[in-house]
Amino acid sequence: MDEKVPDGDASQLPFVAPCRILPALAPLDWVRRGWRDMWAAPRQSLTYGAIVVALSLALATIAVRFGGYFKLLALVSGFILVAPVLAVGTYVISIYLERGEKPSLRRCLREEQRAVGNLMVFALMLMVVFLVWARAGSAVHVFFPIGEATGWRDYLTFFGIGSAIGSIFAAVVFSAAAFSLPMLVDRKVDTVTAVVTSVNAVLRNKPAMAVWATCIVVAVAPGFALLFIGQERGGGLAWVMTGLGLTLPLIGHATWHGYRATVDAGQWPPNECTGGT
Repeated sequence: MDEKVPDGDASQLPFVAPCRILPALAPLDWVRRGWRDMWAAPRQSLTYGAIVVALSLALATIAVRFGGYFKLLALVSGFILVAPVLAVGTYVISIYLERGEKPSLRRCLREEQRAVGNLMVFALMLMVVFLVWARAGSAVHVFFPIGEATGWRDYLTFFGIGSAIGSIFAAVVFSAAAFSLPMLVDRKVDTVTAVVTSVNAVLRNKPAMAVWATCIVVAVAPGFALLFIGQERGGGLAWVMTGLGLTLPLIGHATWHGYRATVDAGQWPPNECTGGT
């Protein structure tokens, strides 16, 4: 996919990596390839899923102790803080499989440590967006309070305005995160360039990215459906975590293949784990 990078001045590199224009149904192939990768290395993939779930559950448990408000946001905050960093493992697994090599947890963790600096910067950016998002949600609740005497029209207004505001923040996060994390793993590039590249690729491939967003929702929704099933039998949080532990590795692998199919980052030097593949 990528051209060999000659040695040169990094200041001469473009501000954004070029991207390919994809057919609308291209993400379905990413999911197929991600599914193949997950079961080509099931132990490593599911281990990463379990790690994300365990750490997110720990964060959620701590958050719940601070009050009911955090109970609603606990899972979201946990995944925002932890998942961007740990998702690197699934990318590295796909890299090794792509090269015909057998992945190992030790090698994946080593590559993850090399990228942790830029990934933590990205996680901090996401956290700032999340805090603004939470504040906006609180403002909606202040101006459109919901109580026992609230009519159905007020409920519709509340959810309509809340959903509209939430969709704006979700679109920003989705555009920034779609391809930036795999690029940080693949190439020696700064976080800003990776984020701008991701946003550019999303804007130039709106139909395909709409399909990709739908794929993510379809993959994650069963996990949250298990939450409601678990409410009837107890242990609802355990049910949703189990579902997400299975679907998150699939999304991670598919994201790597989406990046490879969309972004041409050959002008940037490769990181050691990719070797310019």
